[in-house]
Amino acid sequence: MYLLIAAAGSGSRMRAHCNKLLLNVAGRPVLAWTLDSVKASASIDWIGIVGQPSDKTEILSVAEECGLRIHWIDGGSTRQESVQRGLKGLPPEAKHVLIHDAARCLVEPQLLNQCSDLVKQGIAVVAATPVTDTIKQVSHDGFITSTPDRSQLWAAQTPQGFNISELKNAHEHALLKDWSVTDDAALFEKLGWPVKILESSPSNIKVTTPFDLIIAEALLLKRI
Repeated sequence: MYLLIAAAGSGSRMRAHCNKLLLNVAGRPVLAWTLDSVKASASIDWIGIVGQPSDKTEILSVAEECGLRIHWIDGGSTRQESVQRGLKGLPPEAKHVLIHDAARCLVEPQLLNQCSDLVKQGIAVVAATPVTDTIKQVSHDGFITSTPDRSQLWAAQTPQGFNISELKNAHEHALLKDWSVTDDAALFEKLGWPVKILESSPSNIKVTTPFDLIIAEALLLKRI
C-alpha cells in the first residue's frame, strides 16, 4: 500500500517556534511516533511525506532515526493543495493510497492495515469515531439554530483511503469548481461517491494545540 503523510501544516494553533511535528512528546518528536506506527504496519510498502521545504532536513532526519526510507514531496499552501502535489508524486504503478495526518501520532498499525484491506477491495474509507458530545449548529451571530441527531454524527480522522485515479479525478473537479475542503472524503461526498466509515479509537487524536500535547504524552507513556 502507498501512504502519503500530510506534514505541511503551519501549526499556528500550537503557538510553537517550529513545526509542531518536531515538538517533543514523551521524549521524541511527534512525527517519530507517527512513523513508528507506520513502520509497524504490515500493509505499508511505500511512504511519501508531503511537507514544507523549510522543514525537509529535520523531517528527513526524524525518518532516518526511525529507520524508514521515505520519499519527500514539497507541500502547498493548503492541505488540499498538498494532497494534490502528493498524488502527483506517487509512482505511476500505484493504484491505491492512504492519506494520514502526521499529527495523528497515536494511530495504531492495525488501523492502517484495516484501511488498506478495504481500499484494496475497492472501498473508499475514512477512519472515524462516533460523536459523544451534543453538537449545536450556530448562526454567525452566535445563536443556536439546530441540534443534529448525534447518533448519525461521526468525527472524521485519518487514515483515509482511496483509489488513486478516482481521488485524482476528484481533485481535478475541485480545481475546476473552486471547491475548498478540509479532507479528501469531502470531495467524494460532493461528487456523490460512496465512502465507508471505519470505526477507530478516540485516542487517534490530532495534535493541534498545547492541550493535545499533554493528552498525547499521557497516552503514549501509558502505551509504553
